[in-house]
Amino acid sequence: SQFNAQRITAISQINAVTSPIFSGIELSPVPVLLPFDSALYLSDRQSGAINLLIPRYQAGFRAASMFEAGSAGYDAVFLLDRGAGDNMPSRTYLEPVEVQITASLLIYDIKDPLAGKGEPVKALATQYPNLRRVIREGYVRYAFTRFGVPYVVSIQCLDSVARSRRLSCREASPVAERFLKALRVAGGTPRDPRSNIASYASERPIEYSADFTYRPPGEIIVNSGYRGQGGHEDLTVYSQIRFPIEKAPAFANSQSFMNWGDCNRTGRVSFAPTKGDQYRCKRNDKPLVFDESAKENYSYPWQDNFCETRDFEVGQCANGMGHQGQDIRPSSCHLRNDGADRCIPDLFATVAVRDGVLIRSPRQQAAFLLVNSRNEHIRFRYMHMNPARLDADGVLHGRRVTEGEKIGVVSNYQDRPGGTTNHLHFDVQVFTRDGWLWVNPYVTLISSYERLIGGRGREYIQPPPESPAMAHALPPADLPAHVSKEGEGR
Repeated sequence: SQFNAQRITAISQINAVTSPIFSGIELSPVPVLLPFDSALYLSDRQSGAINLLIPRYQAGFRAASMFEAGSAGYDAVFLLDRGAGDNMPSRTYLEPVEVQITASLLIYDIKDPLAGKGEPVKALATQYPNLRRVIREGYVRYAFTRFGVPYVVSIQCLDSVARSRRLSCREASPVAERFLKALRVAGGTPRDPRSNIASYASERPIEYSADFTYRPPGEIIVNSGYRGQGGHEDLTVYSQIRFPIEKAPAFANSQSFMNWGDCNRTGRVSFAPTKGDQYRCKRNDKPLVFDESAKENYSYPWQDNFCETRDFEVGQCANGMGHQGQDIRPSSCHLRNDGADRCIPDLFATVAVRDGVLIRSPRQQAAFLLVNSRNEHIRFRYMHMNPARLDADGVLHGRRVTEGEKIGVVSNYQDRPGGTTNHLHFDVQVFTRDGWLWVNPYVTLISSYERLIGGRGREYIQPPPESPAMAHALPPADLPAHVSKEGEGR
């Protein structure tokens, strides 16, 4: 065991101090490292100073926005305001910086081709001899092992120049390193490491659905991948989830490379923004129409678009870039009038796919659902719901939800209302030694949809193209001797 009885007793005493601040901290099976000075906190309370603000004990970080301990480990979110903290460099980014930390007994083996890379952090080498810094999939990450457990501190950022509205990874790094310097054991109830968990076949309905079909995992629209890459064939059901849209039917397919789509700004041929006008993407010959309500958009078969062209890092895609998740349209498209080419948003409910805890700051466009159980440590992300509505509905850090509970509505928000088609972008992250990484949710969604409709889907195989009609020459006929044949010159 990594911990003897004396150490466990000491941590139990720390739990008594910190549990009023970090509810449920004793449930963590790994030592909880947080930027919290419990010795100073206890000293202040013993001296009668009981009304001091939490940032005093947290190196300037606000009280935790979210803390969740479960059977796999723990997750927490902290904010550092602009100008907070002593000796911090000036920052162009105007908003508070959000720092996440996760530690887990469970790590997922996803055959990650980029695993374990990064650079050492010399300034923290004494405190963390095995610390690695790496920028992956939109986060700067600091990964280390302590007590035999993997810990990862991460901040979402852009690996680019500093901007007032987008946090650069260069400006994020000093915040992460301040966070790391402040980490102390704040509690937990350490458990011994567990044995590996073997995968098993996912249960499927016995009876087949009359109409549900899906294209094979990894089969994306022709030439829709980043720099010509194909899809990522992943047959894994990562979790037995409830389907994220409340009611069937629903249609998983591309938004950018289907009807009304913008081909992800890679070019359109014969395009005119008039309802019903025909066009195609430069990348392929697929005929499209400028109409979001086109029948093809709201029809089976489903199609994977995890590795479709986007400017996002995705380690599971062949060229390291992709879409990160799967787009799903709701049951139908309602138009405001006959001349409209856009679907009315906010008509179809989205629901929690599992019992879990929400991770989302006010005004953010994405909402995460965290599941932390004995056999799972996984996150699900919902996108394109209106942030103002999410704020009003309390879709915020720390809210507990139950499977099937309504958490929003399918919408078209991308930086603004109407910024994309009416759909839900849904994706899955699993915890690894590099932190939370995207995995293909397509088969997980197929499995959940089959349970929703009570029928097994059929894999759709594109039929071969029909051979074009051709004129064939007949064999020469047996002619009488006196009849000349062509070319004989008689």
